[in-house]
Amino acid sequence: MGIDVGEQSELSDGRLGETERSSDHVRFMRRAIELGRRGSTAGDGGPFGAVIVRSGHIIGEGWNRVIATRDPTTHGEMVAIRDACRRIGSISLHGCELYTSGQPCPMCLGAIYWARIERVFYGFSIQDAAGIGFDDHFIHEQLAKPPGQRAIPEIPLLRAEALEILEAYAANPGRVHY
Repeated sequence: MGIDVGEQSELSDGRLGETERSSDHVRFMRRAIELGRRGSTAGDGGPFGAVIVRSGHIIGEGWNRVIATRDPTTHGEMVAIRDACRRIGSISLHGCELYTSGQPCPMCLGAIYWARIERVFYGFSIQDAAGIGFDDHFIHEQLAKPPGQRAIPEIPLLRAEALEILEAYAANPGRVHY
């Protein structure tokens, strides 16, 4: 069952084809923006809200709760992904679209790919967010470097022991592939 998000209006983003122009896009984006506004006004975190839509219905939503939860992973998109997966009882959001008030950070983008979300619509850009202190540029720079040269180095340790559990998992015929 979807969540009622109210009125509809026209989409004016020239990057979408004529057949994809829909008042639903605007309605879902306005819901994401409202969630970001609600959360930031309440002091939960930054102005980041998100909704996940499948077949024209919202199946998950969230807003940034980093301050409220003292958890740096509770970005709006992450909260919405968790909500949608819980509601539908699946780890896959294949066939879904995400609407978010701000362009996703690297962490959220990784989760979007892992969840198999098909499209992302966003309001303000990562450059816009950087202008008020939400600057993820350094993360992008770090990811481009070899693991041992990053500001937080990644150092291999006990590979043989760790490989044992990896191989045992791979050998399990009942494991869930994802």
